[in-house]
Amino acid sequence: MYGTAVREDGRSKFGLIGLVAGIGAAAALAGWQFFRSRKEAGGAPAFAPGEVDPHNLDQTRSAGHEAMRDKPTDAWDKVDQAVDESFPASDPPAY
Repeated sequence: MYGTAVREDGRSKFGLIGLVAGIGAAAALAGWQFFRSRKEAGGAPAFAPGEVDPHNLDQTRSAGHEAMRDKPTDAWDKVDQAVDESFPASDPPAY
């Protein structure tokens, strides 16, 4: 054909497929690095450093705000301490 006929070029399709595959591979690598770094960060949620043994299946935190990873923002009183010590009892102390 003559004139302005559009010619299908197989190279442009392969170039687009390669670009999409490259972007996908880069995203997969970035995601893998992100989740690997989070896993290696260590530490158990809600536990203070040194509070839990990673090989112990019974991951129970000691009572008291000293054993908490995030310190309470409010003052810790005797009611808070009693409730924390009673966990996981079904009936917390009555104050």
